[in-house]
Amino acid sequence: MIITTNLNEARKQADKLRKEGKPVVVLSQDDEFNRKLLEIKGLSMLVINESLNQKEYMKQRNSGLNEVVAKICAEKNIEIGIQADEIIGKDEVEQAHSLSRLMQNIMLCKKAEARIVFTGNNEKNKKALQSLLLSLGASTKQAEQAT
Repeated sequence: MIITTNLNEARKQADKLRKEGKPVVVLSQDDEFNRKLLEIKGLSMLVINESLNQKEYMKQRNSGLNEVVAKICAEKNIEIGIQADEIIGKDEVEQAHSLSRLMQNIMLCKKAEARIVFTGNNEKNKKALQSLLLSLGASTKQAEQAT
């Protein structure tokens, strides 16, 4: 996974991974950075960064994803990754904020028809993660594809 805030560094690492035949997975940052990341050739997954402490807006959560990025991901067949471990390992208040951001991301992906995927080791909790997505508003197709 590429973890950097420098766009040129992300491009160099993506080229290196692509030459090795590995999937190009990038951890998201702010909205402007994410938009420019989607121009990288061969990008296979954009993982939503839950650890960013960004200010929330009045009418929506700052979830690391917006409608434009979701549409571009759908058009280019780029998966949107969700770190299940980041959501589960938090205290109650932070977990509630993470779940509300996840709910907003599910809504955006459903509208744009982008694919959601859980990252990490999810074999044991496959049914639980599907149930979580369904309870947060995902379609059954989204829930099945995510795990």
